[in-house]
Amino acid sequence: MRPLVFAGNWKMHLGPEGARGFLTRYLAGHEPVQGREVWFFAPAVSVAAVAAQVAGRADLRAGIQNVHWEAKGAFTGETSVAMAREAGATATLVGHSERRHVFGETDQETGLKVRAALAGGLIPMLCVGETLAEREAGATLAVVRRQLDVLAGLDAAELGRMRIAYEPVWAIGTGKNATPEDAAEVHGAIRGRLGELGAPADRVSILYGGSVKPDNAAALVAETEIDGVLVGGASLDPESWRAIVRADRD
Repeated sequence: MRPLVFAGNWKMHLGPEGARGFLTRYLAGHEPVQGREVWFFAPAVSVAAVAAQVAGRADLRAGIQNVHWEAKGAFTGETSVAMAREAGATATLVGHSERRHVFGETDQETGLKVRAALAGGLIPMLCVGETLAEREAGATLAVVRRQLDVLAGLDAAELGRMRIAYEPVWAIGTGKNATPEDAAEVHGAIRGRLGELGAPADRVSILYGGSVKPDNAAALVAETEIDGVLVGGASLDPESWRAIVRADRD
């Protein structure tokens, strides 16, 4: 059975001191649940602080929001996979919509980052999703398929280490979100494409991201094709985040 993954993306919030304070408050009420994982994608400067707080807890994981595909070099402001690992990260986001649409990250670059992460021992969570214009044009599945095609050529073992997050761009930070049924349909298409690429698709967790809050998390994870959520703003408050992590699937 695929684990339910609850991933918080702190974006450009919570430096090291703020991260430690957040986790002190969150962990005071955290209760591990079998088959449920909690991931924290922190800013690069806070990864070590998060890793120290979650060390020894099998259900918790420290992640970084972005990595460069080169091992080292003249890339001012970037973080290599090895640096992220040294700081304590065990996972990385790749291709988040803000990286694509604010910073101009291309599909080719997401493919390079996925391969660098896999080679360096990080779990890549590849983010895919369409804009509002693409959705209204009926191009959702074509866009998602194109974004997944960067995984072509990976072997089954590598593909099995992937995590995918479907985050429709029009739903991020807007208060809008795809209905659980709509999201589940896209997740099913993603799983089908992963199978075509040679992945053990039934073992790859596929998350939904886009204006997830305590009041809609349970309805989302109740869909069998939705294996968890990737959460932005609502992951910044320990109580709100705890409520999401405790969302009942039944």
